[in-house]
Amino acid sequence: MYLLIEFLDELVYGVGEAAWPFIRADLRLNYVQIGLALSLPGLLANFIEPFLAILGDVWKRRVLILFGGLVFTFSLLLTSFSFSFVFLLSSFILFNPASGAFVSLSQASLMDSDPARREQNMARWTFAGSLGVVIGPLLLGGAAYIGFGWRGVFASLAALAAIVLIIVWRRLPASNRDHPPLPRWSDFKTGLRNTYHAIRNKSVLRWLILLEFSDLMLDVLYSFLALYFVDVDGLSPVQAVLAVTIWAVVGLFGDFLLIPLLEKVRGLDYLRVSVIIELILFPAFLLVPNIFLKLILLALLGFFNSGWYAILQAKLYESMPEGLSSTAIAVGNVTGFFGKLLPFGLGLAAQAFGLGAAMWLLLAGPIALFVGLPRNHD
Repeated sequence: MYLLIEFLDELVYGVGEAAWPFIRADLRLNYVQIGLALSLPGLLANFIEPFLAILGDVWKRRVLILFGGLVFTFSLLLTSFSFSFVFLLSSFILFNPASGAFVSLSQASLMDSDPARREQNMARWTFAGSLGVVIGPLLLGGAAYIGFGWRGVFASLAALAAIVLIIVWRRLPASNRDHPPLPRWSDFKTGLRNTYHAIRNKSVLRWLILLEFSDLMLDVLYSFLALYFVDVDGLSPVQAVLAVTIWAVVGLFGDFLLIPLLEKVRGLDYLRVSVIIELILFPAFLLVPNIFLKLILLALLGFFNSGWYAILQAKLYESMPEGLSSTAIAVGNVTGFFGKLLPFGLGLAAQAFGLGAAMWLLLAGPIALFVGLPRNHD
C-alpha cells in the first residue's frame, strides 16, 4: 500500500516534468516562470511540512496521511483546469504540502515497519517511484499522440488518486497509541525539541546536505531535461518526451537491480563508485553533439544515479533517534529551503546565459557527494 502511494506520486511527477514543453507553449511561459513554478511551491511547503511531520510522530499519522491524500487529489484537478500561470502556480502550491503529508509520512511508516532493513525497503520504495516516473512520460506521450492533451492527463491522474485514496483509507492501520481528538501543545513542543536536537546532530546534517546536492542529478536534471532536448538539441516536444522516457526506463532498471545488490554490497561503497562515473558521464552528455550518442550517455546517467536517493535517505533515517521517523522529514525541510531554490536558480541562469550553459551548474551535485561522503566503514 505504501509503495502504491509512492508510485502514484512519481507518476504525477513523471507526467508533470515531461509536460513542461506542452505547458510552456499553452500558457506562454518563460524560463523564469518555469523556475518559479518549480521552486516557490516547495519553498512555501517548507513552512508547513515540518509541522505536519512533527505531528506525524506525536499525533494521529493516519489522519494526516488521509487528509494529505484528499488535498493531493484536489490539487491535481485544479492543475487540469489551469489556464494561466497564476492558476498553475496556485495548484502547485497546494500540491506540495499535500504530497508531504500523503507521501512522506507514508514513507516514514514504511521505515518504521522494519528498521533493520531500511536500505532495502528504501530501494523498493524508489523502484515503485521509478516505475511511476517511467509510465508518466509514456502516458503523456500517448495522450499527446491521440490529441488528449496534458490537461486531460492531469484530470485522469486526479481520478486515479481518488481511487488510491479509497484503498488507503480502507487498509491504512490506525496507530497503536491513544491520541486526543486534537493535537496537544505539550506533545508538539516535544516534537519541536526533538527536531532542534536532530538538526544539531552532525551526522543528520551531513545526510541532509548530501541529499539536497544529489537532487541536482535527479529531480532538478529531470525537471529541465525535456526543455533541454527541445531548446538545445532541437527535438520536438513529443521527441523530447521519448528521450526523457529513455532516462526513466533505464533508471527503473537500475533501481530494480539495486534491490538484490544491497543484499551483497554496502550502499555507501556503491554510491562512491557511481558518483565518480557520473562525474565523467555528465560532461560528456553535455558536450557530445550527436543526438544518438547523447541518448546513450543519458541512459547511462539514468542507470548510474540509481540508488542515490534510496541510500542517502536510508542513512538519514538511520541517523535519527528511534521513534522519530517523521521528524526526519521535518529536519529535511531545513536544508530543503536551499534545495527548493535550485530549480529557480537554474531557470534564472538559463534565461540569462541559455539552458545549455546553465546545465553545467548541475555538476555541483556529484562533486558535493564525492567530497562529502564518509571515507570510512562506519
